[in-house]
Amino acid sequence: MDDRARTDEDGGARGTLLVYLKGLCMGAADAVPGVSGGTIALIVGVYERLIAALTALDPRALRHLRRLHTHDGRRTLVRALVAMDVPFLAVLGLGVVTAVAAMSGVMHTAVTEFPAVTYAFFFGLIAASAVVLRDELWLSDARGVAAAVAGFVFAFLFSGAARTGLLDPSLPVLFVSGMVAISAMILPGVSGSFILFLLGQYEFLTGAPGRFVTALFVTLRGGSADLAAATAVVVVFVTGAIIGLLTISHGVNYALANYRRGTLTFLVALIVGALRAPVIEVTGAVSAWTPTVAGTVVTAASVGAALVLVLDYTTGDLDY
Repeated sequence: MDDRARTDEDGGARGTLLVYLKGLCMGAADAVPGVSGGTIALIVGVYERLIAALTALDPRALRHLRRLHTHDGRRTLVRALVAMDVPFLAVLGLGVVTAVAAMSGVMHTAVTEFPAVTYAFFFGLIAASAVVLRDELWLSDARGVAAAVAGFVFAFLFSGAARTGLLDPSLPVLFVSGMVAISAMILPGVSGSFILFLLGQYEFLTGAPGRFVTALFVTLRGGSADLAAATAVVVVFVTGAIIGLLTISHGVNYALANYRRGTLTFLVALIVGALRAPVIEVTGAVSAWTPTVAGTVVTAASVGAALVLVLDYTTGDLDY
């Protein structure tokens, strides 16, 4: 991001609101498998700043908390946070979280009440994402082919296993899911929801905000609800995401910087292999294939694919 754009975003309340709105756009995209929040970040002009801020995060800044009771300690801590662009990350992250929380209820209703149409839509999104990234495939030598085979086989086997109940949404699984999913913010063409979908946690986690809010209201009104369990899911997932920002995102950034062709080849193959997941969901949700049902499924998949292809067409001149 150039200095002028950054200055515009740092311009007081207006700049803060602008960053928040950009976070909303990213979060809305990342709530749907197949649409990359990183692509939206690029479109709205915060991608480079986001990557720079994420890689600048240094846990050692927390040592200043020991002197938080002094004026110099507070000033030093503030300077460290500003130097790492934490205020920008906080506002952008708030926008992302707001959008994800708002979209989660909608998507949870969609996958539970209209599974065939919704998962067909996801199939179109994911398939079109693979088409968009096809030029990133590196199959000219054995290393590229090995990366492609590894990505495809891993996603194909894992997406099938996740839907057999192998990965129940236990707290350790949710913790790891948060760590891995958050890293998708810096991946071209891959969304955090896609990672959750691949891990078989998407449906459960889209319902988590609603379960937490319901349990909270019931508890506040004196009713009986398992607020502790609902809170634990949210806290564990968010904690995993925060740790992922400080660890895995750096590893992904390193892989893209030093092994870009192999990494992207693995990712594209991963996307292709993961197409098994929505196919399993669609076939499991359809009891009888009539012409009407088949037409609805094909239409939903076509709409999903069209959205990604149109987005790619309008942003084809942008470069990660």
